[in-house]
Amino acid sequence: MTGLAVGKMRKRILHYLFITLIWIICLVYFFPIIYMFLTSLKHETDVVPPRLFFTPTLENYRTVLLSSDIVSHIVNSGIITISSMFFCILLGVPAAYTIVFGKLKKPDSLFFWFLSTTLLPPVAVIIPVFLLFKTLHLLDTRLGMIIMYVGANVPIVIWMVRSFLKDIPKELLEAADIDGATRIRSFFKIVLPLARSGIISSALLVFIFVWNEFFFAINLTYVNSSPIPVYMASYMTQEGLFWAKLSAISTVTVLPPLILGWISHKSIVRGLMMGAVKG
Repeated sequence: MTGLAVGKMRKRILHYLFITLIWIICLVYFFPIIYMFLTSLKHETDVVPPRLFFTPTLENYRTVLLSSDIVSHIVNSGIITISSMFFCILLGVPAAYTIVFGKLKKPDSLFFWFLSTTLLPPVAVIIPVFLLFKTLHLLDTRLGMIIMYVGANVPIVIWMVRSFLKDIPKELLEAADIDGATRIRSFFKIVLPLARSGIISSALLVFIFVWNEFFFAINLTYVNSSPIPVYMASYMTQEGLFWAKLSAISTVTVLPPLILGWISHKSIVRGLMMGAVKG
């Protein structure tokens, strides 16, 4: 066997080993989701202790999906999530534009102030937020949750969109100014189209964060505006944990962000990578 053939065989072996390693990593990464889905197909008696071989059933999905409470929780989650995503983009994109292209004395200081608010742990602010919401009669309201999530996620939008805006040459805006275009016209005609992928990835990331958020939802809502994560907690009772039903509702809950993330994973990865690489 010649050296060239040995080299080709070695490359082929390394290629197959690399592919195998990727599959192993994917299986390890998705194992919790796979295990949750398999658990949702079991009877409660098959969950603890877990049985490897069992008879699949859809009874858990019938129980959780035919519940009279799940519709209101899904509606609450949809309204709160979509509204929060809309207002985060509505406020975050102009703020990022001002930081990058505005005539601010210390734009980086303002940007890092926005970014630093994301470092505050939620448990540190829950008591003052609860008291403030109680005073303003915002407890257990969709409006209160939207305000909470917008305030928490606008800095993330600013961080991601700023990275895309910094990639836009300022000469384009200067040329538009020379041609007589106003700043607002330049913003809609030049900046938004060029930063579209960053805005989309930011919106999807906010959607995932708000849809999955549990801490503020469980502390600031009760009945009227409880989102789907709070409904999931109802299967944790004093009688014990209904693992099969909890897995079924969890599978249903993760489907929207999972599908959105799968469809738009390229935009999300590009947005996160640009935000990480550029300062």
